[in-house]
Amino acid sequence: MKKTTKTLLAGFALSVVAGTTLAQMKVEDAITFRQSGYKFMAWNMGKIKANVEGQYNKDQVAAAANVVAAIANSGMGALYIPGSDKGKGWHETNVKPELFTDKEGVGKVARAFNDAANEMARVAATGDAAAVKAQFGKLGETCKACHDKYRKEEH
Repeated sequence: MKKTTKTLLAGFALSVVAGTTLAQMKVEDAITFRQSGYKFMAWNMGKIKANVEGQYNKDQVAAAANVVAAIANSGMGALYIPGSDKGKGWHETNVKPELFTDKEGVGKVARAFNDAANEMARVAATGDAAAVKAQFGKLGETCKACHDKYRKEEH
């Protein structure tokens, strides 16, 4: 019982610290962190694409799919703090202001992406190249849905 209580208290303490850290985060840092996450995810999506279009390596695909799922489940939504609709991280943010006002729409595309990313990791673990290719297409559609609604064209 003591171990469970200590674990719960430690988890609560970490949550409070993490929440405080996010609350004090600079806008530029929030933009930089989310740009980094998306760039790393894009690199891994590229690895999956290269495998489904070329020589298929199930281990590479599974590793890349796990990274995409991890990023999808990392809570990156917390990096869209007030004021981060404008500003610079590694480059000027491409987020549209609508992302900050359309909570229902954002929630819908975020859930669809998370579900597709988790399914991508599950399918990739099977090693079935045809199933991976089909799921990769579905995952890409969820990325496009968010980009179409909430991302400005890159300059």
